[in-house]
Amino acid sequence: MKIPTIHGYIERRILINFTAHPKDIEKILPFPFRPKIYKGKAIVGICLIRLKDIKPKGLPDFIGINSENGAHRIAVEWDEDGEVKSGVYIPRRDTSLQLNTWVGGRIFPGKHYLAKFNVDENKGNYHIDFKSSDDTEISIDAKETETFSKDSVFENLENASDFFEKGDLGYSPNKEKFDGLRLNAYERKVKPLQVSNIKSSFFEDENVFPKGSVQFDNALLMTNIEHEWKSEKPI
Repeated sequence: MKIPTIHGYIERRILINFTAHPKDIEKILPFPFRPKIYKGKAIVGICLIRLKDIKPKGLPDFIGINSENGAHRIAVEWDEDGEVKSGVYIPRRDTSLQLNTWVGGRIFPGKHYLAKFNVDENKGNYHIDFKSSDDTEISIDAKETETFSKDSVFENLENASDFFEKGDLGYSPNKEKFDGLRLNAYERKVKPLQVSNIKSSFFEDENVFPKGSVQFDNALLMTNIEHEWKSEKPI
């Protein structure tokens, strides 16, 4: 089902990025997707995003809804109409809003798991954790910094930002197809984050990812961004 263009504001978006062995990621990706490789590594991650005044474009902000959300992401490529396309595959979505769990997979792309979020933001310091209805857990402590991680597979902040900007098209599983949704941010202001603690039960599941095969790489921050979500044709 094609949804109308959705408009709102990203109050805060944190991208927590990891590198992984491509062959491990290939095992969990459905056709037609394959890992998008950067310097021999697959790139996976988590998006922790707080949305404000979300509603169909053209309607007043006061009727919009707010929510905390988490999305596990895998940078992917696929072949379409003779071209190589790129974006992200989103194997799971989590949300603080019950409404999202009802419309996810019906009106909005992808099943959404209901989760309890704890958020503490103060003077450039961020703590976010959530536990979902199926016991999936995420936790991060980070602070704003002027220095991009020297240990990252990406050379600098600009390289990382460019890579993830190309992941503005996401596909989520929905029965026998994959629903597409494109993020159109009116502007992009990306800052690096220094991470002191990170936990992801999804990427730490050794039944799926062999121990040590997924490594934290970097974290990025966007705040106060006006944006739109637009449906793309399913695959």
